[in-house]
Amino acid sequence: MLPSFNPCVDPEGIGKTDGTALAVVHLRAAPLLLAVTIALMAGFPASAQKVHLSRTVPGGMPGETNFITAITLLTNGVQVTWDGPPGYYRLYESPSTNDPAWRALTRHNDWLRTATVPARYSNAFFQVTGPTARYAGSETCAGCHAPVLKTQIHTLHASAFTNALFAADGGQTNASCLACHTVGFDLPTGFVTESQTPHLTGVQCENCHGPAAQHAANPGDPLVVPRAELAAQVCGGCHNDPRHPTFDEWSASGHALPVVEDMNPAGRIKNCGRCHSGSVRVSLLDKTPLPKGDADMGIVCATCHNPHQTNSNPAQLRNPIASTEDYFMPTNGVFAKLYNPDIGICAQCHNHAGASWTNNACEPHHSLQYNMLLGSVGELASGLPPYQPGTHALSITNQCVGCHMQTTPFTSQAQPAVTGHSFAVGTNYTLCLKCHSEPALLVTFATNDIASQVQALESILDYWAANNAPTSLAKYGSLAWEYTTAGSLNPGRLGPAASEQAQIPENIRKARFNLYLVQNDGSFGVHNPYYAITLLNAAAEWVYGEITP
Repeated sequence: MLPSFNPCVDPEGIGKTDGTALAVVHLRAAPLLLAVTIALMAGFPASAQKVHLSRTVPGGMPGETNFITAITLLTNGVQVTWDGPPGYYRLYESPSTNDPAWRALTRHNDWLRTATVPARYSNAFFQVTGPTARYAGSETCAGCHAPVLKTQIHTLHASAFTNALFAADGGQTNASCLACHTVGFDLPTGFVTESQTPHLTGVQCENCHGPAAQHAANPGDPLVVPRAELAAQVCGGCHNDPRHPTFDEWSASGHALPVVEDMNPAGRIKNCGRCHSGSVRVSLLDKTPLPKGDADMGIVCATCHNPHQTNSNPAQLRNPIASTEDYFMPTNGVFAKLYNPDIGICAQCHNHAGASWTNNACEPHHSLQYNMLLGSVGELASGLPPYQPGTHALSITNQCVGCHMQTTPFTSQAQPAVTGHSFAVGTNYTLCLKCHSEPALLVTFATNDIASQVQALESILDYWAANNAPTSLAKYGSLAWEYTTAGSLNPGRLGPAASEQAQIPENIRKARFNLYLVQNDGSFGVHNPYYAITLLNAAAEWVYGEITP
């Protein structure tokens, strides 16, 4: 049994505020209480990032101080992180279950939601006390945020409580549904019933930003300002059950993984972060200062969806689902000048980023799917600028989303809905049946054929390197045709140095460029099969021309 604790009384008599909530964590407690032992945590790196919401809570943003989210052993102590409404917090510790005394580890005015304290015991209990949530309803926000509210009230979120299907299913009186369809349900000052608290129905500002009554009462106090939190866990608090498992699917996708190594070198936050960091991209879109410590955030919900946007655009997407205009954004380009809001949502990042055969340093970026879909990247034997859109670019209404985000409705707990947020086609060829009688066989044939042509082209390039390359490049062997940093067909290896790249014939450099375009597209022809074959054939002709002049 844990020692009793009165959240309204300060164990040291230093003056706790009343109504504070309580969270208790023992380093050896049950998993639901986030238990870890100091010994097991040894060697785990400390997070130097901004403290983001790291656990999902029904309703969105936490409305009570009822959980500690992380305990990490550092070289100089233990870092404890928690979450809850904005305001002051205090962290306490007890050495064992038999010791009723709770020792304050921080001052009463800690507002950072994280503290590093000395590791006094091999096992310890931690608890945190903080402010009570006070909800106001979105109409209270209108005094200062009227423009945002005018669009928010027309979103699907705003009608979450009055939605006809929700009402027909009895959700308006179902306690298991109300946390996500109202504001602050089952919390002090939160939703009770439609008749008692009509101003707290639907998904409102405070679901995503946290309780705001204290902020409304004192707008000048920076310590009670609601949070603008980008972490996907805010949305995941509601979008994670069998009826709409969006968060769970996204969590298993590549979008959820931040490319931390891209964010560390100086200068890459702005250039690489525009597509590899959700927080950087949102800052660029909103024209706010670029983040620093929290730039290693994945492509989160708010990267693609604007929660303040009306539902006239499907799913409140920031960009349209499809487009046919050629587009790319080089990593070192000025975002504000090159950004085009009319380009499809996926193409915003899945473009070739300025790839050119004249670049000798490294292969084309693995993000060129949109340009391959349109047939707008690569070198043609005719020398003309490429633009050969595939049937998939023109005939599939939703382009990338049509294949990569196929959905199925909820049937039962055993057969949950599919929202498409894993972005993996897998073996789901339902959409393909509209045009192809045996899509699985067709995909297998196309991918095997393109894979064979890629392998054959690589082989003749290797042959050129071994038999026709300049003698000065002989030391590189079969890599004499490669980029200075060899591409993914020769991972971890080095080709001719930058000063030696000019010795590689132009046709060989064009051929390797086309080869890696098809290879790095990743679909092995499915996106635009005829164009992929066109690029490989042109490349093969150039290489054969260098072998047998």
